[in-house]
Amino acid sequence: MDIRVKICGLSRPEDVAATAAAGAVYGGFVFFPKSPRNISIETARMLAIDTPPGLAKVALVVNPDDALLDAITGAVPLDMIQLHGSESPERVAEVRARTGLPVMKAVGIRDAADLPAIDLYAQVADQLLIDAKPPKDATLPGGNGLAFDWRLLQGRKYWTKPWMLAGGLTSENVAEAVRLTGARQVDVSSGVESAPGVKDAAKIAAFARAARAEETAPPRLV
Repeated sequence: MDIRVKICGLSRPEDVAATAAAGAVYGGFVFFPKSPRNISIETARMLAIDTPPGLAKVALVVNPDDALLDAITGAVPLDMIQLHGSESPERVAEVRARTGLPVMKAVGIRDAADLPAIDLYAQVADQLLIDAKPPKDATLPGGNGLAFDWRLLQGRKYWTKPWMLAGGLTSENVAEAVRLTGARQVDVSSGVESAPGVKDAAKIAAFARAARAEETAPPRLV
């Protein structure tokens, strides 16, 4: 099975082009003013319209109200909504019904006590994004370049919904992360940047190659 790659935080036409050229399956647009990757609805619309076929367009939002959801979905041709805040399962279901789009819910993980939330959100979301839980004083809910102990996910690959691994991934560690967790989908943002919010085409290509390298790697003896 192929490893599916998501590049999040695209803000320029060349970022979208590099993401598509690398063979990624998802491209993410961030709508969160505190993020260095935040873009306007107008910019997202321009990028989405020019996105090549085959690259799913994902809108990342954080605790959005209905007005923001309506503004984004009314202007930007999207394939998925990514909820990256503290949205309740009930709110996830509301967003899914209101937008008519598949919803991916981010679940932050720091230790084993956080794992039950994955099953809870699997009941209402179409996909799950399993990310590192941000520090308590963090201003960003994601994109902090932090990883969690991937061993927490060992033996848990068969949740009821598709899931994606995120948090501190780079071209140097993504193959190991895939091996340890059994993830078939991976998400990266800061790990393919030359500066906060500035995507690097060479890093995008290297990450995609490294993620897929695990597909053909020989089995490791333990």
